[in-house]
Amino acid sequence: MITPERVVGTSEGDQVNESMEAVLDFYAREDEKLSGLQRTLERISCYISKPSFLIYLLLFVLAWIGGNLLLPYYLFNAFDPAPFHYLQGLIGLGALLATTIVLSKQDRLSRLEEQRAHLDLKVNLLTEQKTTRLIVLLEELRSDLPNVRHRSDLEATEFKHVMNPEQVLATLDERVEAGSLKQTKENTVVVDADGNKL
Repeated sequence: MITPERVVGTSEGDQVNESMEAVLDFYAREDEKLSGLQRTLERISCYISKPSFLIYLLLFVLAWIGGNLLLPYYLFNAFDPAPFHYLQGLIGLGALLATTIVLSKQDRLSRLEEQRAHLDLKVNLLTEQKTTRLIVLLEELRSDLPNVRHRSDLEATEFKHVMNPEQVLATLDERVEAGSLKQTKENTVVVDADGNKL
C-alpha cells in the first residue's frame, strides 16, 4: 500500500525531474543554436583562458628574443633585431584576436544570462501569484472557522493583492531616473564669470 507521504515524495520528485529536464533542454537548445565558427571561437577562448596558455606565450616570447640575441654570436643574421618589430606586431595581432574571441563569447553569455534573468522574473512573478492565492485561501479559511475569533490582519489584507509588474517597473524606473538626476546635480558645479564656485 502506498502511503500519502510516498505519493507526495514521488510528486515532488517528478516536479524536480521535470524542472531539471526543462533546464537541460534550454541549455541543449542554446547549444544547438551555435554555429561551427562560434563553437571554434569558444574552444579557442577556453584554451586562451587557461594559465598554461600564458606560460606557452611567455616561453614563445623568451625564445623569440633569445634567438634574435644569440643568432649573431653564431654568425647568423637575426630575423628580428633588437626593437623586435615583428614580435610586437605578432603580439598586437594576437591581442586583437584574443580580445575579439573573448568579446564574442562574452556577448553570447550575456544574452544567455539575460534570458535566464527573464526566466527568473517569470518564476518570481508566478511564485508571488501563488503566494497571494495561498494567503487569500488562508484568510477565507480563517474567517470560515467557527473556533477562530475574527481579528483584522492588515499585513494579510495587503498581501492579498497581487503585485502589478508594470507598476513595479515604472516605480523602479522613476527611482533610477531620480537617482541619476540627483547624482548629476551633486556632480554639477556652478561657477560665476570669475570662475568662483557659487
